Amino acid sequence: MALNETDCLRLITEAMVPGMASAIIRHGRLDGYVCCGRRSAQAPASVDENTVFDAASLSKPVFAHAVLQLIDQGHLSLDAPLSNYLPNYVPSDDRVSLITARQVLSHSGGFPNWRNSDVPLKTYFRPGERFSYSGEGFLYLQKAVEAITGEKLHVLATRLVLRPFELTRSSYIWDWSFDRNRAYPHDAFGRPALAGKPGEGNAAWSLQTTAADFARFLLSVLDGSHLRPGTAQAWLHPQIEIRRPGIQNLAPTQEEVATGVAWGLGWGLEPAEGNFFHWGDNGAFKAFTIGSMQSRNALVCFLNGASGLSIMPELVAAFMAGDRPSLAWLDYGRHDSPTRCLLKRARSQGVGAVWTEMATANFKEEELLWIAQGLTAAGRDEDSLWLRARIKERPAARTSE
Repeated sequence: MALNETDCLRLITEAMVPGMASAIIRHGRLDGYVCCGRRSAQAPASVDENTVFDAASLSKPVFAHAVLQLIDQGHLSLDAPLSNYLPNYVPSDDRVSLITARQVLSHSGGFPNWRNSDVPLKTYFRPGERFSYSGEGFLYLQKAVEAITGEKLHVLATRLVLRPFELTRSSYIWDWSFDRNRAYPHDAFGRPALAGKPGEGNAAWSLQTTAADFARFLLSVLDGSHLRPGTAQAWLHPQIEIRRPGIQNLAPTQEEVATGVAWGLGWGLEPAEGNFFHWGDNGAFKAFTIGSMQSRNALVCFLNGASGLSIMPELVAAFMAGDRPSLAWLDYGRHDSPTRCLLKRARSQGVGAVWTEMATANFKEEELLWIAQGLTAAGRDEDSLWLRARIKERPAARTSE
């Protein structure tokens, strides 16, 4: 299929995502927008190319562009330790003093994605040793850049990227003018979720933007705008090959796989295909972008539902022929997976009508619980309770055998 509003509306409906905004670039020129659905499941307002979405991790390549400009201007070095600019960031960890901007931008600095009570902020391997996706690394680089320039992230990004490229409805912090045309978040079943308005910029996830604005940024990527030629080439050149499954690889392991994916200086790469990509996942907001320097084609999609990436393989296939190593590596699961198809049937026919098929399909317990949650979301509380009771009986049934 070609990327069109009718098919996109069908896909977001199947995935229980209220709305989507996308921009298409062909041969280095904006080819148009495909926008469909609603900004909120509870209101009729339609999504358009100027609707503001959480960019989620699409924040990272925009920030990377600002960092590379500062490197071109001599404010910092790609390979100098960030501790030269921001000492004692993690005082108890000597390896932190080795992390460079190159390693942060290529996700090889050794930090976790995000710290928590079980995963404290420290390096889990020697910087540069392997790929492990890290929002914490980008936050460290952000703090170093803020220390160098004396500017907060949202001011710096506006000066170096947003204003020069005319991204007029984009910001790393909330702008109250966004309220007039904003997308609202929704959970995996299309129900409204809690909405946030970032008051403090975070280079890894807080960018608010639109399909129209991000298309202008993609055009600048294809043109190498505001970067020296060597720098523009380097940020889309593989810095590290991804040889392990999953986005985070903190623990040592001997398992290596051929992912077909590498990382540049802020972009994911499909080296054999010559493509750059990035995805975004802020929970109830999802995003994906992919482009080719050779064809000068690019696509970006923003979705206001937690299941948004489940339709991305089909959307991207309509834009770019061939299998996508990037999406296979991300492995979000498809909207037409057996679990999702059975949920759809259970919501329309009742769980009793499909239970035999469920029971013999060898689903994991968490998959059946997800179906039960989906039944509750659809107002089928009795069916949900019935299914949860059957789930509880399963271990006992196995024991009796």
